[in-house]
Amino acid sequence: MPIVYPDIGICGLSCRLCPMYNTGAESRCSGCKSSTRIAVGCPFITCAVKRKGIEFCWECEESGTCERWKRHREAGKGRDSFKCYQTLEGDISFISRHGVSEFQKVQERRGVLLREMLNNFNEGRSKNYYCIAATVLELGELEEALSRAREESGGLEVRVKSKVLHRILDEIASKRQYRLKLRK
Repeated sequence: MPIVYPDIGICGLSCRLCPMYNTGAESRCSGCKSSTRIAVGCPFITCAVKRKGIEFCWECEESGTCERWKRHREAGKGRDSFKCYQTLEGDISFISRHGVSEFQKVQERRGVLLREMLNNFNEGRSKNYYCIAATVLELGELEEALSRAREESGGLEVRVKSKVLHRILDEIASKRQYRLKLRK
C-alpha cells in the first residue's frame, strides 16, 4: 500500500521528533511505516497496514471500539517509553479537526527547530531532552526559546550553549507546567 505520511506514526505519534529517528547511528529508525519497521512489525503495523491496508488507526471503522488502540492511548496519558507520549491525545484531536496534512506541516516545523537544537546546542547528552521539548512546547515557545538562546549564547562553546538553552526551556516548562523528562 502507498504510504503518504511516513513521518507520522500509525497511532498518531510524530516519528520525526523521536530520539531514534534523530540519530546518525545504524540503529536509526526511519519511522514506524518504513520498510524496516514494517518488516519487524508491531500490533499496530500488523493490524492497520498489513491486515487492513490503512495508514492510521483513526482511519479504521473499528477505531472507536478498538481495545488495543484505547489501551495504547490510555497508557500514553500517564507514561512514556523511549518516546514522549504526552501530546498523543492532543495530536490525534488536532488531526481530527485539521487533517493529517496540517499536522504534518506543524511537525515539519517542529523537526526544523529540533534539528537546530541538536546541531547547535547539544553537548552530547541532551538529545532526549530536546526531542521532548520539541514535542511538548508550543511552536511559538520553541521559536522564542531558540531566539533567546542564540542571543544569549553567541560565541560560547557548545557545553555552555546547551546550559543556556536548558535554562530557557526549563523556565518555560516551569511556568506552563510542562514535563521535559520521560514519564516512567
